[in-house]
Amino acid sequence: MPPSPPPMPAGPPSAPPDAWRAAAVALLNLSGLGLGYALLRRWVAMAGCLVATGLLLLVALPADADGVPGAALVGYAVLLLSAAGHGAVAGLRTRLTWPGRAPLALLLGVLLLAVPAGSALWYQDAHDEAVEQALLDRLDKADRLVAAGGERPFTAAESDYRSALEVYRDLAEHHAGSRAARKVPDSLRTYYTTVGAAYGHQDWCTAVEPLKYLRTMPDSLPKEQLGSLARWPDDRLATSLYECGEQGLAAGEADWVTRFGDLLDTFPDSGPATKVAPAVDAAVQKAEKAVRGDEPCAAVEQLRSLNTRIGDLSKSSGDTGGTLTKAAGRAGRSGDAGEYACGVSQYKDGDFDAARKTMEQFVSDNKNDKNQGRAKKIAIAAEVAQTLPAAGKKLPTTASGGSISVTVKNDSPDDITVLYTGPVTGSFTLKGCGGCKAYSLADTLLTGFKPCHGNRDYPQRTISLPVGTTYFVHKPNGSSTATPASDTAKLRPGYIYTECAYTTRTLGSGY
Repeated sequence: MPPSPPPMPAGPPSAPPDAWRAAAVALLNLSGLGLGYALLRRWVAMAGCLVATGLLLLVALPADADGVPGAALVGYAVLLLSAAGHGAVAGLRTRLTWPGRAPLALLLGVLLLAVPAGSALWYQDAHDEAVEQALLDRLDKADRLVAAGGERPFTAAESDYRSALEVYRDLAEHHAGSRAARKVPDSLRTYYTTVGAAYGHQDWCTAVEPLKYLRTMPDSLPKEQLGSLARWPDDRLATSLYECGEQGLAAGEADWVTRFGDLLDTFPDSGPATKVAPAVDAAVQKAEKAVRGDEPCAAVEQLRSLNTRIGDLSKSSGDTGGTLTKAAGRAGRSGDAGEYACGVSQYKDGDFDAARKTMEQFVSDNKNDKNQGRAKKIAIAAEVAQTLPAAGKKLPTTASGGSISVTVKNDSPDDITVLYTGPVTGSFTLKGCGGCKAYSLADTLLTGFKPCHGNRDYPQRTISLPVGTTYFVHKPNGSSTATPASDTAKLRPGYIYTECAYTTRTLGSGY
């Protein structure tokens, strides 16, 4: 039998130690492709390197803004270093299948290091671009929030405006070198014009709050990002505060004081601030003119409101020139003087109770006014007309006296005030009659009942009145529950008339 061939060796025969060969295997394994193991014919280890590299590519590609998870990078780096170390140990005594010389393999390993290095550089560029696109997408979403907010009222859109502003701030502060950050100034200009759009539409009152909000922007963004925008709202807000206040002043609304107050406090040296005093003065003049118009009472009320509100504005704004204080004083004086025209209007409209109160107040407030005498007469006539409406058909004059004597006697234990109006108007008081008493209702119903009859010395007063109809009202003094008595006397020449006041459950009269 022929001899059997010798068994095949399990692997390449051991070779003398060679550091260059070990370094070459290590460098080839660092490529991530396991090429060092290929030259040693260690196919399983090579496959492990390829699988690890493939898994890393699956995780990393396509490149996005989040990048590769740190754990994956650390794991892969540990694997490459382990493969390099293990390959170096294995290659120290194992011959290479190719190339035959270790220096050539070492050179090949160095050249192949360009693969992972180039891949890393390419991936970094792709990742950077992905980050840029993500930042641009954030900017675009913020811009769309602003655009959508411009279609809604400011209060409804404010939260979206703040969200967009936070994106702009983050891009400017934390991504300053990005393309998105370079676009932030343009987005901010659009932001300002959108938030402050009501100003462009001359919707002054609506523009105030958005413009106030925009003035807070320097607290939220770097100054270099804002530039001239930091002062953009100032003139617009000053103008809006004035125009809104002027509109409220003209309409008789209350918030004009707040608007003008904000203007004078925030922009005291601005052009709009200089127009506040003239606007207030013009409003006073307009109300003064309206006192002579069809609605004098409304004008008086407006003047008194102006007096109070201008005074409040003067105190809150530091009225150094005193112009507001002067305007407030004139409004108050004109309001007091205008009470006369208001009372006349109320009298003509048949609102006698209001006319009496207004004229009494006018007399009290204007001691030296030329209309005080007639105002007293109108107050008396208005009180008479409250009991006898026919007495209020004509405004009383300041005339006095007449050719007919009328004596008024008081057959009552109470002091009484006698009011009369007609061709002349006046009033006087009679003291109570000592020893007189109130009549019972039954007494007044008896045939022949006649008060002020007999030899008693009744308190009395004689007045002279013209021919015509005079209306009398007798009211007890000091009683808020007694009902005034009344009488209508048609006075004719050649007669002497007597009025008698007496007391029953209510006050009666006769002549």
